[in-house]
Amino acid sequence: MTESNGSAAPDQQEQKRSMPDWEKRFRAPRVSLPDWAEDAPDRSLFVSNATGTYELYAWDRATGEQRQVTDRPNGTTDGVLSPDGAWIWWFDDKDGDEFGVWRRQPFTGGEDELATPGLDPSYPAGLALGRDGRTAIVGRSTDDEGTTIHLARLGEPPAELYRHRESAGVGDLSHDGSLIAVEHTEHGDAMHSALRVLRPDGSAVAELDDTKGGTEELGLEVLGFAPVDGDTRLLVGHQRRGRWEPLVWDVATGEQTDLVLDLPGDVSAEWYPDGSGLLVAHSHEARSELFRYDLAGHDLTRIPTPQGTVSGATARPDGTVEFLWSSAARPSTVRSTTGETVLDPPGMKSPGSVPVEDVWVDGPGGRIHALVQKPAGSTGPLPTVFDIHGGPTWHDSDAFAAGPAAWVDHGYAVIRVNYRGSTGYGRAWTDALKHRVGLIELEDIAAVREWAVTSGLADPARLILTGGSWGGYLTLLGLGAQPDAWTLGIAAVPVADYVTAYHDEMEALKAMDRTLLGGTPEEVPERFEASSPLTYVDKVTAPVYISAGVNDPRCPIRQIDNYVKRLEARDAVHEVYRYDAGHGSLVVDERIKQVRLELDFAARHLNA
Repeated sequence: MTESNGSAAPDQQEQKRSMPDWEKRFRAPRVSLPDWAEDAPDRSLFVSNATGTYELYAWDRATGEQRQVTDRPNGTTDGVLSPDGAWIWWFDDKDGDEFGVWRRQPFTGGEDELATPGLDPSYPAGLALGRDGRTAIVGRSTDDEGTTIHLARLGEPPAELYRHRESAGVGDLSHDGSLIAVEHTEHGDAMHSALRVLRPDGSAVAELDDTKGGTEELGLEVLGFAPVDGDTRLLVGHQRRGRWEPLVWDVATGEQTDLVLDLPGDVSAEWYPDGSGLLVAHSHEARSELFRYDLAGHDLTRIPTPQGTVSGATARPDGTVEFLWSSAARPSTVRSTTGETVLDPPGMKSPGSVPVEDVWVDGPGGRIHALVQKPAGSTGPLPTVFDIHGGPTWHDSDAFAAGPAAWVDHGYAVIRVNYRGSTGYGRAWTDALKHRVGLIELEDIAAVREWAVTSGLADPARLILTGGSWGGYLTLLGLGAQPDAWTLGIAAVPVADYVTAYHDEMEALKAMDRTLLGGTPEEVPERFEASSPLTYVDKVTAPVYISAGVNDPRCPIRQIDNYVKRLEARDAVHEVYRYDAGHGSLVVDERIKQVRLELDFAARHLNA
């Protein structure tokens, strides 16, 4: 972080005073949860927007020194600290296209160097670094090769350990470097991974596959090897009881120890540094909390955290826990169980916002959870923004978000819907999103819209449908499939033409689309047609605003251009903003510009 003497020039002070709260929320310095080196815990790595662009920072806790590691026009967020604390690895793509190579830089500073000579540019598919300071397990994905995983050792050519057309990724490398855990989808279901453990020579040690032998689709995920030399226990997430829960799998003996924790909702975990216990993260109904689970005594002890959302947590060698916490009303902070704030960046502090209210609405597939924010003291009916989350395997939570807070500042109610396909409400809710993709989510959004109008909260003549990524896709789909329901739509980095998007997107997302829709556009053309916003574009009557990154590998620009041309052909009211980045921007000024354009578009067309 940049050093400051705590004062600012008079014109800067006046600028800060006159700046609206919504803009302050974006400009206020933010930090991620610091990662720390396993064998050098005083050395940490985190992400911050202190310079106005999100970049990687090194932090020496012993001296207090913080140093900016990367400095690129479009920002950098993908970085890994080596276990010995000597090196910072970071992924070097071009202007957000997510296709590139790993580079590394000494923790203390110096020139960047190519981290894995001999490996061509690719999309990343996981990375695990060895404690010996010279070994890396590198996952790669390309359109031509599918997924490959390589053993890269300093001074030696990379050795290929794994190759498959379907998506896969590096899970973890054991503490002594003798075992490599891989998540794969060789069975063709990109939503439910199986696990394979390899030796450094590529030979298989063990397999765990919950997709076989039953009618249910069950997934597994790697949570990490035990942090002890010679320990062959692997912490695994499973879905055998309808939600995510942890178990301990000894890959040498095959023994599985199921951890039956009496907690509703999804449960994840990671090891304490001495391997004696687990740091348990519990997510339920859009909020989360932390526990310690003692493996010897089987005791589950709650770790006090405020009500809200813990976006990440880590147990330190001294037994303390650091966590990134926020609520819809209070900005994120990195806290410790010691009661201290771990990182407090200098500069402007972010204003808070209003808390969320929970709403449950009966829908066609079950009860739908929605989070509602509205201006303090306001009464309906209000202009209302339906802000739809991306993913789709994600969920909105009681966490601080500058975007929704900006709408509230301008007098709007904001509703966020955890539609079918969202995580955090059990496997059945997430897996309901199949074949009728997009249409299922819109049914749930429509049910919440009906509640919002009939309850008197929302003005039916001033309803905005908006979202980014998958939320942008649902926005365009909703404007065409439900044309009488929405006053206007604002879609950021959306899927607009599903067939073209499939052919142009990165390989891992093609695998996901084949899983969601049951095949390729050539195999199930009717499903792609039914789920594509382009199919319904001529039914769109509401004004449409679209923003798109020209280097986006997830929602590529060509398919958005196809949609826009159809709007242009019939002189439909629309505006398009293209910017030089990928799937969103890491530059604060660019983010503020986009929000300002969206607010202006809404004001002009709602008041017309």
